[in-house]
Amino acid sequence: QVQVVESGGGLVQAGGSLRLSCSVTGNTFTMKKIAWYRQGPGERREVVATIESNGRTTYADSAKDRFTISSISRGNIRNTVVLQMNSLRPEDTDYYYCNTEGVGYYTGTFETYWGPGTRVTVSS
Repeated sequence: QVQVVESGGGLVQAGGSLRLSCSVTGNTFTMKKIAWYRQGPGERREVVATIESNGRTTYADSAKDRFTISSISRGNIRNTVVLQMNSLRPEDTDYYYCNTEGVGYYTGTFETYWGPGTRVTVSS
């Protein structure tokens, strides 16, 4: 069983910082990547930043030079990734979701898991 849990959202003033954390637990899954997405009401979920198992990172244009995704712990049972968000803007306000993709140990097939999300609100 794989579980994804986010933490660290909240309210911050424009120009401030937040640190989102994503914890992926479970040993039935070979993780390939972890990504942060954002989604507003009635909008599509959009990728913000991704970190792959080899450490390669990618960012949405809106996140470049402001956000940093990094892996702070890696293991067979628990992986934790943080998204450091600096110079926040009101337009960064959204729900943020953590997603992980990989291959199931027993199924050998692609698997993807989502966390319940965390709210980020940036006031002007």
